[in-house]
Amino acid sequence: MTITVNGLDELRKLAGGDLGTSAWIEVTQERIDTFADATGDHQWIHVDPERAAAGPFGATIAHGFLTLSLFIPLFTELLEVEGVTTKVNYGLNKVRFPAPVKAGSRIRLVARLASVEDVPGGVQIAVDGTVETDGGGKPAAVLQSLSRFYI
Repeated sequence: MTITVNGLDELRKLAGGDLGTSAWIEVTQERIDTFADATGDHQWIHVDPERAAAGPFGATIAHGFLTLSLFIPLFTELLEVEGVTTKVNYGLNKVRFPAPVKAGSRIRLVARLASVEDVPGGVQIAVDGTVETDGGGKPAAVLQSLSRFYI
């Protein structure tokens, strides 16, 4: 369920609160292959199912940065900020990949709005996110993402 706020004052009121949990999305081999083509990272653990089956993970796995890139579509399910002119990804404070995402796995995002700070012309938010794998013990990614919203 998407939380929708209108303007920066409503966004500020959410600071420190949970944003919820996104829907599951599947990380297919096709998605992994497309990411490999886009980035030039064709390491066999990502793109060679036969070789990867005998490798350390028993299957091909998503690139860590593919998992990280899926933060944005998962996050947009959780929070919509209206009444602003510009929304930008500002960066990351911390990222870890505790567990691999095997091809065919489903992932989702659990997020919390850690902070909302004023910046010239708008605000910067820090979102604590955990990317979970369906049936997985450890998270696939743990991160803090920074975004800016300008009026």
